Amino acid sequence: MEEIQLFLDEAKEMMQKAVDHTAAELVKIRAGKAMPNMLDGIMVPYYGSPTPLQQVASVTTPDARTLAIKPWERNLISEIERAIINSDLGLAPQNNGEMVILTIPPLTEERRKNLVKQSKQECETGKVSIRTVRKDINDSLKKLQKDGAPEDEVKRAEDVVQKYTDQYSAKIDELLTKKEAEIMTV
Repeated sequence: MEEIQLFLDEAKEMMQKAVDHTAAELVKIRAGKAMPNMLDGIMVPYYGSPTPLQQVASVTTPDARTLAIKPWERNLISEIERAIINSDLGLAPQNNGEMVILTIPPLTEERRKNLVKQSKQECETGKVSIRTVRKDINDSLKKLQKDGAPEDEVKRAEDVVQKYTDQYSAKIDELLTKKEAEIMTV
């Protein structure tokens, strides 16, 4: 049935979005290396409106432990510093009049364990999203069956949705394994 296929396509798309979102959240968890995407989500007041940092400055990594932020306009340096201090990154910005410099401290063993725990929580949130999609799609399929769709087709579709759930949950497990290895590498 065409409607069943639409539900299956929707399930696949929504589960992929959950995996993509989880991957994006994991990137924000720093692993002791300086990465420009650590600053994703930092908003800087620019002519009265909050603007993403990447739109008002260039962010580079001169070495593995340093981020250099060079604003397009020099008067933004103090705004960028304030935005970084107010973020939850826990980094202390320094400026040399030309750019803002962030030094990423090496991670302690305890901090590494906390980051792994945080990564696991993000991945669990992603898996919950996937299971929610499965439940919603299965509810829609049951409704279709009540409205006259053949029971065997609905059952087949539910099996496909379960395969998708397993497949996308495994992708999230892979993301977690990579992130754990990245965090625990000294």
